[in-house]
Amino acid sequence: MPEPAADDDGHVLEFRLPDLGEGLADGDLVSWAVAVGDTVELNQTIAEVETAKAVVALPSPFSGVVVELLAQPGDTVPVGAPLIRVRNDLEVSAPPTAEPRTNVLVGYGPEAESTSRRGKPTPSMAANTPSTHRAAATPAARKLAKELGIDLWFVAGSGPEGAVTVDDVRSAVPVTQPRTPARLGDVVPAPSNGHVTDGDGLIEPTAREERTPVAGIRKRTAAAMQASSRTIPQASTFVTVDCTASMELLDHLRTTKSFEGLTLTPLALVAKATLAAIAEYPGINTAWDEQNQEIVTKHYVNLGIAVASERGLMVPNLKEAQTLSLRELCREISWAADTARSGNATPNDLRGGTFTLTNVGVFGVDAGVPLVNPGEAAILCLGSIRKRPWVFRDELAVRWVTTLGLSFDHRMVDGELGARFLATTAGFLEDPLTLLSRI
Repeated sequence: MPEPAADDDGHVLEFRLPDLGEGLADGDLVSWAVAVGDTVELNQTIAEVETAKAVVALPSPFSGVVVELLAQPGDTVPVGAPLIRVRNDLEVSAPPTAEPRTNVLVGYGPEAESTSRRGKPTPSMAANTPSTHRAAATPAARKLAKELGIDLWFVAGSGPEGAVTVDDVRSAVPVTQPRTPARLGDVVPAPSNGHVTDGDGLIEPTAREERTPVAGIRKRTAAAMQASSRTIPQASTFVTVDCTASMELLDHLRTTKSFEGLTLTPLALVAKATLAAIAEYPGINTAWDEQNQEIVTKHYVNLGIAVASERGLMVPNLKEAQTLSLRELCREISWAADTARSGNATPNDLRGGTFTLTNVGVFGVDAGVPLVNPGEAAILCLGSIRKRPWVFRDELAVRWVTTLGLSFDHRMVDGELGARFLATTAGFLEDPLTLLSRI
């Protein structure tokens, strides 16, 4: 965490946005919990910041009286940028230099020692996370640029180290000629950028369009999916499955005491079948090490569950999922979905996934071609489960049928491995009794 900066008299301390972990370069200020003139205590929550992973509560590293808030809710604040100034009459001590410091994810304390069976990652096992560079600009300039619909990449900065200032943004607003009243029957073309400009040169959105700022989870999801499409050579394969026996098994298990009070869904059984297939084909649970040009096979499964939330797509993962029983999977999947939708998922819940499941069937869709999450090798998509005509034992019958789709990184997973893995998963769902020893 950056050390608080003090002014010349040593009494006004400046708190800068700390390193939020996982290589994140910035965060979106959601809200302030304090105002100018308020007295804050040490470790009191002063603000909430949204990152690609979660909403993080920022505790104050010192006590005193708030004299200035340096960012507004909605601003994107770079790591290291000043957030708040607090007057503290106590002497400011110099930061220690002898002790090495550990980056701490603010709001959640020091990261707990991993309980997984794997050791600490070595540099060769580090996930290949693409960096996202941003045009340097002051928070006020970013806010004004967002309001005016101006891309800061195309604005020359005149501030310190080339940072874009408010004046730079204002200078970038197109100058237009005063408008003349349109005559009846005139065709007025809509601006290509979706905005109209009034006589004073101010840009306002048209009444026919609505613009939603992309921030927080949605912004990082967009960046991750763009990186996925750009950097991962992806292929997909599909299989249609008669899962009648699985549906009958689920109906039976719901009536037993073991599953009393649990929400037993087809996704839980698909998760169990997927984990069993991964055990047979561990090559599907890998990561690509770009720096060392190596394939890293992981003998643990942090199973990601894609969840649609109001904040956007979130993928909490179940740590060491290969050790979970079907009953435990039911509980953990329900917890992951509820936590993500309520906005209470922590960064630790959302990072470190090795394989992902997504269920588009809940939206009435038969199949999908999901993009592989960066840092993983594959993602399995479950389509809707419907009663359909099916040839069963050489006779036409009505059966429960679904489609499974697998997207995979072709650098690590070839067509044979992808097909065998998917066929094995489908086989477990067609005959779930083969999973009994694993349930």
